[in-house]
Amino acid sequence: MAAENSSYPLGQRSIFSDRATAERLQPVGSVCVEGEECGAQVAAAEEGSGEPRSGEQVYNSGCAACHASGAAGAPKLGDAAAWAPRIDKGMETLVKHAYEGFNAMPAKGMCADCSEEEIHAAVEYIVGQSK
Repeated sequence: MAAENSSYPLGQRSIFSDRATAERLQPVGSVCVEGEECGAQVAAAEEGSGEPRSGEQVYNSGCAACHASGAAGAPKLGDAAAWAPRIDKGMETLVKHAYEGFNAMPAKGMCADCSEEEIHAAVEYIVGQSK
């Protein structure tokens, strides 16, 4: 009975119809090139103070997704026992692993717009909270 109330013609109601296939193939996003009309909107949205974000800001906006819950085996913020062997490897190694990725952790913790300075600040924040 529900099919009778459909706004699509009989041949277009199936999930295998051309209409349904076309809907599934629609793009989920778009890319905007700087200099194009939409580029100005993106640039305006990205404008900030020009200063790098603090370690806590970077942690809260990205790192916390895994390091607050322990997702994918990530050591939790504040878990001194889990962080001790990592901290023993030295800050240079921790920053390198955070920036380049290591084991299940993707490069820059998937913070595509984070600078190396911001990643370093986030690692310092995490280490400071986890000793």
